[in-house]
Amino acid sequence: MAEAEAGTRAGAAVRTDWRRWQESWDRQQEWYLPDREERFRTMLDTVEALVGTAPKVLDLACGTGSISDRLLRRFAGATSTGVDLDPALLTIARGYFAADSRVAFVTADLRDPRWTDALPHRAYDAVLTSTALHWLRTDELRTLYGQLAGVLREGGVLLNADHMPDPATPRINEAVDAFHRARREREKAAGTQDWADWWASAAADPALAEPAAERFRIFGDPVAGDHSDGEAQSAAWHVDALRAAGFAEARTVWASPADAMVLGLR
Repeated sequence: MAEAEAGTRAGAAVRTDWRRWQESWDRQQEWYLPDREERFRTMLDTVEALVGTAPKVLDLACGTGSISDRLLRRFAGATSTGVDLDPALLTIARGYFAADSRVAFVTADLRDPRWTDALPHRAYDAVLTSTALHWLRTDELRTLYGQLAGVLREGGVLLNADHMPDPATPRINEAVDAFHRARREREKAAGTQDWADWWASAAADPALAEPAAERFRIFGDPVAGDHSDGEAQSAAWHVDALRAAGFAEARTVWASPADAMVLGLR
């Protein structure tokens, strides 16, 4: 019976269109982040400017590998190590990149003090991450920045694009939040999937049902909300934290009214 069930799962995996899942993840994320491609372009422009066109990249909290996908399409000589804890998103990533030897994936919890032991390389040219580290609490992120300084070569870069609200501008923040809520409501009414809808679809796919169930055990129910422990900090806080962690230079290199991207130069 166990062998038959395993065979059924394997057959489902073969029939699963991993590209479709990758694209549906991108569409769902764009519902929240309509300027997502702009931040990715700026991220890769900065990588090229500072570490060249064949970087060894750590795709941190990689999800389905959205950054790695754009990295490898732009830079044929790049390589990437994707790190995440989410078994469902890693299943999609591994399926999508199965034929590409330039990318590898590692399961690791960034809150584990020894998570870097799982990395296949001792040093990277760039660490790239987007819309992920707000899942961590402030003290955890401060610790992580110190660890990332240790996995970058001298002259390497860290780029973190994320929610970075500025508490000094409450009226601006309120107006921007209201604008984006209204846009999302219009698009949702037109049929766009939100976070909870996307996860419901993933859990219904035979190839993703088991990793999705494990994901829910780790992070909680997406319908009920699963960001409750995370904390968002301003871009200025991130810049100060990067400098305190040992980065030689740090600054904001991109911003929207709600988000920002900070760069740390090792």
